[in-house]
Amino acid sequence: MGMTQSPNPPGRNPKKPLVHVIGGGLAGSEAAWQIASRGVGVVLHEMRPIQMTEAHRTEGLAELVCSNSFRSDDASTNAVGLLHAEMRRMGSLIMRAADANQVPAGGALAVDRDHFSAAVEGALRSHPLIEIRRGEIDGIPPADWDNVIVATGPLTSAPLATAIRSLTDESALAFFDAIAPIVHRESIDMSVAWFQSRYDKVGPGGTGADYINCPLTREQYDAFVDALIAGDKTDFKEWETNTPYFDGCLPIEVMADRGRETLRHGPMKPFGLTNPHNPTVKAYAIVQLRQDNKLGTLYNMVGFQTKLKHGEQARIFRTIPGLANAEFARLGGLHRNTFLNSPKLLDPQLRLKAEPRLRFAGQMTGCEGYVESAAIGLLAGLFAASEATSTEIAAPPPTTAFGALLGHITGGHIETIDAGPRSFQPMNINFGLFPPLASAPTKKADGSRLRGPEKTIARKKALSERALSDLDLWIAGMPRIPVAA
Repeated sequence: MGMTQSPNPPGRNPKKPLVHVIGGGLAGSEAAWQIASRGVGVVLHEMRPIQMTEAHRTEGLAELVCSNSFRSDDASTNAVGLLHAEMRRMGSLIMRAADANQVPAGGALAVDRDHFSAAVEGALRSHPLIEIRRGEIDGIPPADWDNVIVATGPLTSAPLATAIRSLTDESALAFFDAIAPIVHRESIDMSVAWFQSRYDKVGPGGTGADYINCPLTREQYDAFVDALIAGDKTDFKEWETNTPYFDGCLPIEVMADRGRETLRHGPMKPFGLTNPHNPTVKAYAIVQLRQDNKLGTLYNMVGFQTKLKHGEQARIFRTIPGLANAEFARLGGLHRNTFLNSPKLLDPQLRLKAEPRLRFAGQMTGCEGYVESAAIGLLAGLFAASEATSTEIAAPPPTTAFGALLGHITGGHIETIDAGPRSFQPMNINFGLFPPLASAPTKKADGSRLRGPEKTIARKKALSERALSDLDLWIAGMPRIPVAA
């Protein structure tokens, strides 16, 4: 292994419990915080800036490399909003930093990415039980590291990935994740574009007019789709050619190639928006941009992940009405993600069955999304701290968002003969992962029957209420270990 530092921080009693967390992304940062908050020493290893990745731009812990959105903050009818609420109740550092650094984003929780990263790193640096070490872990950790969390994320370095595969005799699966362009706000033509959230929805820190909207006629949309399909794309490396995309983060040119109407029923859907510059004419398609920093000087092109070459991106995106003079703070890109066949390889406490001293957390385990990654980091941290202190901690109930996500990773996937042993795929939290209600609501408060969308909303509310109630019972039953505020 390439690291030569001693396995214990200077001045710390080596006989005291110590957990090594490898990877300073959202999952690793959250895991380190949860462990230290329970009185256990942590060494948090981050290879940047000594060894950078294809997607990261800074050396900051918990850097957001794709969107700046944590998605919906609605804890009543949205599964990711419910996960937000559960993480807040568990003293999540990631959620604390997100709440403190949010920017307007309609019904979503979006953050100023630089301030968010600085808040997470500042909290970790100031904790007396956390030591941050910079340098790559390029092999299996030393045998005397008896409690380790591997949270190296979708961009795990090749040497470490190879070492993990040697332990599991399982090839890691992979998909491509994409990065959307960011535009300077002052370069957007607001005589063409306008501010509005879809259906005027007001979200955390927002006003109901939090997105910039750029309208396209049918002719403009058709020309845009043609340009995407014909545009010059970055070539795949030889080792990338058979790697599938994750459907939740498809490049726009891939979506366009799947059908001419795909984009206008996806990231370019025109519904719930009215152009104040021409209110009597409905746009055929609309591009939305979301605020990306607290100052409001940068806007992210929502859903515009792409593998187009940079020159092509600038040329094609400037054909969008309102973006003719767009100046890009960052153009889009694509990177390779790797993850484990977790239902086969990990136990219910996220330990590698082949070597239980190693736990895994974050996107490597087969969860998708910032919030989900941090949530699994939180659980891995709890489990590691419990082991270090010889206390018992039960897995979260499957009726909670935590439990549903953990269940998907460690046992919720059904292998079939036809699908084969590698059919497991990453997934965002969603109500489809939750056990069904014993008795689903069928009537309104006035006694009339629930129908259609009302019935769906009522079911989601009931699932959320059950989740938070069961989570509170789970928290109440935990060993009495102090949790940092």
